[in-house]
Formats: sequence, structure tokens, C-alpha cells
Amino acid sequence: MLRAFLDYYRSTIRRQTDGLTAEQLAVRLPPSTMTLGGMLKHLAGVEEWWLSIVMQGNDPSPYWAAADEEDDVDWDWNSAVDDDPAFLAQLFDEARAKSDRILDELLEDGSLDRPAVRTRDNGDRATLRWVLVHLIEEYARHAGHADLIRESIDGATDL
Repeated sequence: MLRAFLDYYRSTIRRQTDGLTAEQLAVRLPPSTMTLGGMLKHLAGVEEWWLSIVMQGNDPSPYWAAADEEDDVDWDWNSAVDDDPAFLAQLFDEARAKSDRILDELLEDGSLDRPAVRTRDNGDRATLRWVLVHLIEEYARHAGHADLIRESIDGATDL
């Protein structure tokens, strides 16, 4: 059920961004600086962080390791305005596919109580169950943002 909800919200984000131009992916609804392009990039990074880095203890992939988050903590959101729509879609889709492969591995024994390899800032270890619920929460929140931004772009409300 958790994977089904996660997949639903992942697909919602993709539907909200499909077919948009670079200019449309960069549209902001003041006072927010959030964009649909930034959302795709941010969520690709969220997938990498929680499933690959936290749950499995992997180093960031070269793309994310090269990100300039030291000078801009919102680098994923802000740098997306310079990215091609096809690149953003591919980045998101590849992150989702990689995360699905990792989830398949982590769920081989069926346990959602598997602890993460990497500890959190407070020293605790998240469980796979916690990570999945957190990802659903993250996606659901941003799906609501995406609905509003997309409607402001072209009036679409039934995606």
C-alpha cells in the first residue's frame, strides 16, 4: 500500500509537468519561489537522498555530488530554471527507477522495519517504513503545490 501511494504521487508530479516548456517549468506564484522544474529536480534529489544515501549508505551519485548546495541551500530548486525540460524529466524518471530498484532490494525480506545504514542528525536510524511514509508526505505536499502552479500556467485542473 505504501508503494502504491508513493507511485500515485510520483505519477501526479509527472502529469503536472508533462508537456511544459522551459519557460512554463520556471513559472513562480509569488510570494513562493517554487517552480515545477525545481520540484522535479528537488524530488529527484529527495529520492536519491532517502533511498540510496540514507537507507543504503551510498555516496551521492556524481550529479548530486557536484551540486553547489554550499553556496545555495536551495540549489535544486533554483538551478532548475537553467535546465532543459527533457533533462529534468529524465533526471526525475531515472531517480524514480533507481529508487524502485533499491526498494525491491530492501523489501526482499518483506520487512519495513529495516533500519537505515546512515544515522540521522539526532543519531537515530530511520526505518524503511519511516522513509516511505516521509516520501509519501513529501510528494503529497508538493503535488498540492504542483496543482496550483500548473493551473496558473494553463488552467489545467484535471491532470
